[in-house]
This record gives sequence, C-alpha cells and structure tokens, in this order.
Amino acid sequence: MKVQETKQGVILEVSVKPRSKEFKIMVEGDEIVVFCREEPVKGKVNKELIKELSRLFHRKMELVSGFTSKQKRLLIKDAEKSEVENVLLRE
Repeated sequence: MKVQETKQGVILEVSVKPRSKEFKIMVEGDEIVVFCREEPVKGKVNKELIKELSRLFHRKMELVSGFTSKQKRLLIKDAEKSEVENVLLRE
C-alpha cells in the first residue's frame, strides 16, 4: 500500500478509474484503486474523490499531484499511517 507519513498528515497514492457504476475503493497488492462515478471533465473526478475520501476518513483532504492524471497523490491532513491503513483494509 502506498501510504507515506509526513508532518502534515498522510500522503496516499491512488489509481483512479472514472465512469464506474459506484464509488468504491479496492486494495490490490500495494496499489490502491478508487472507482469514481464521475467523468474526468472539469475536475469532477477530483471533487468526488476528495468529498468521498473526506467522508471516509473524517479528515480534510487535499490533492497534492495528479490533477489531470489517473495516478493521484492525496494528503489526508492530521492523520496517522496506521489509522489510514486500518480504514482502507476495512473497505
């Protein structure tokens, strides 16, 4: 799992699959795949990703890199690595 702890929180590296039937998160080996319902137009996928993950982790989220890519890095503010890994493994 690509989870990295920093001073601000935890950086999460995810692969995004847009236009899926439902929003869900799958952990495949060390890769985190997020299925989003939205189309990759005008940042809709990014907005959905931040909204849903904020709800899941109960933390503020910030997109660090990958604004137009399927590979994204997200910062989960004020979180700990063990906490993030536990939530992902429950999904």
